[in-house]
Amino acid sequence: MFQTQKTKVLATLGPASSTKEMIRALLDAGADAFRLNMSHGTHKAKQELYDIIRDVEKDVGFPIAVLADLQGPKLRIDTIAGGEIILTQGDHLRLDMDKTPGTSQRVPLLHPEIFLSLTDGASLLINDGKIHLKVLEHGKDFAETEVIVGGVLSDRKGVNIPDVVLPVTSLTDKDRRDLDFALELGADWIALSFVQRPEDVAEARKIIRGRAAIMSKIEKPSAVTRFEEILELSDGVMVARGDLGVEMPIEEVPGIQKMITRSARRAGKPVVVATQMLESMIEAPVPTRAEVSDVAGAVYEGADAIMLSAESAVGQYPVEAVKMMADVALSVEIDPHYRRIIESLQAEPEATSADAITAAAHQVATTIDARAIVCFTSSGSTGLRAARERPQVPILCLSPKVSTGRRLALVWGLECVSVEDAHSFKEMVVLATQAAQHKGYAKEGERIVITAGVPFGTPGATNILRIAYIGA
Repeated sequence: MFQTQKTKVLATLGPASSTKEMIRALLDAGADAFRLNMSHGTHKAKQELYDIIRDVEKDVGFPIAVLADLQGPKLRIDTIAGGEIILTQGDHLRLDMDKTPGTSQRVPLLHPEIFLSLTDGASLLINDGKIHLKVLEHGKDFAETEVIVGGVLSDRKGVNIPDVVLPVTSLTDKDRRDLDFALELGADWIALSFVQRPEDVAEARKIIRGRAAIMSKIEKPSAVTRFEEILELSDGVMVARGDLGVEMPIEEVPGIQKMITRSARRAGKPVVVATQMLESMIEAPVPTRAEVSDVAGAVYEGADAIMLSAESAVGQYPVEAVKMMADVALSVEIDPHYRRIIESLQAEPEATSADAITAAAHQVATTIDARAIVCFTSSGSTGLRAARERPQVPILCLSPKVSTGRRLALVWGLECVSVEDAHSFKEMVVLATQAAQHKGYAKEGERIVITAGVPFGTPGATNILRIAYIGA
């Protein structure tokens, strides 16, 4: 049997990866799920990509997850006369609501919500933190600032305000249109950008109404502060290290990543680590050693998935980047230290029959040297519990719902198979043993561990553990 990594690879699609041949090549190289970045491109282009993914899914015969990543509010300065200015440390710069093109003395910032939220001494970071301004004085439509870190400032650069919670929702009018489109398309996961508070997730949940799973992107200091509340309302989380590294001291980001990863695993919710993981591979066929160490670190921590952005969307080596990420993950997972680290982070099961059965399945599989754990799941909750245990043996998730299999395709270690629902213990054993044999995990005379719920097909009712032999 060909061994693949249990940590999933989420690859962003774009101009460099928009054909059926390339998407299939990414899948063969180790990708498990695909990201559609709603910040770029048209709905028509996204429809075409989605259709190709589903076409490839039919060819390969297993579920593929599609994540639609919403843009969120984009705060930017407006235009500058001549296209750019040079700011020097100690200069004073006024930001205001005047649409007149900016100069070295003043720059238009057409976001009243920013001025209403500022405090004296607050920081304004422009162009991913390359320009740092300190607020000296402010009003409802202006801010007088001092340049702390200068440089070249050009048109339409992004603005971050790390010290304040802005009175804006995470869903803009564009996001709402994109969200409606993504749900109609059939996206399995919706990634929410600019989450500041749990209410942002609750707002999205009311709109989505269970039609897709919600992944909250943790990229704001306020989201870190209220992370546990946000996690409770989310189906999964993403460590979006780009903006997080701009708005918080960059040396704190690795610790925050560990906190988020461990908390999500305890909660049994998938966590994706994203941004700049193999960035040099946008232009180079091999990554830097530091990038490889970064990817490995996320895998050692137990992340469910690791994500490629520009590397696979617009890079020159998309297939090589996916293969490198998958190879690094597999190399970590066969390291004896990895197993010790993962087991040291094991979460205590909750006092429920479902958690008790799932934890027992892991223990039994280890004790009897079972070849696989096969879990029947309708809602996906049984699969999530099985993944939280991080067993050494493969986990096969059998579900009558294609949508469940697709969502679980982003979760650590889960291999999903669409089957008819079992109606009896005999059917359960037959379906489980057939799946384990078909996937090459077990052969005649070997054993598997099966978990399911009775009555069959009842969501979240895992209450059966069965050891089954593979017969002739």
